[in-house]
Amino acid sequence: MDSVQRFTQAYSQAPWRKQVQLIGLFLLGLILVALVAGVYLNVTARAATIGRSIQGMRNTIENLERRNADLESQLAGLTSNGEMQARATELGFHPIDSEEQVFYIVVPGYVERQAAPMDASPAPALPRVKTLSPDYTQSLFDWLRERVFEPAAPLSEVKP
Repeated sequence: MDSVQRFTQAYSQAPWRKQVQLIGLFLLGLILVALVAGVYLNVTARAATIGRSIQGMRNTIENLERRNADLESQLAGLTSNGEMQARATELGFHPIDSEEQVFYIVVPGYVERQAAPMDASPAPALPRVKTLSPDYTQSLFDWLRERVFEPAAPLSEVKP
């Protein structure tokens, strides 16, 4: 009986060892929770940073679109009929009054451009048929039959 008691006492753990194991398990759990929280914070910070950069890019796009619209309206004002007439008058141009001031020069060999017919519909495009190489059209069963089940060709028929 004494040997059994010594045997169980030798393999039973001391109370301080049990406490150290519990503390170790608690710390391991705490470290795992801290790792998960750190990964979560890292992902959240990245998402927030990228979100802010997207907002900044959208603001830049809106500003550029607004600037583009302003420039287009300025161009429309500069190329308006009244503005162009005023600039032409400043440069010394004037409207012609009669056909006496207009003259045409005949250039030999010049062929006048033909107007493109607007009512004709374009020719229908022919559908393109995709063809596969014969290497890719062989099935697995055909390949097996060719390689395994059919006898090999005699050596005399082999071409170099």
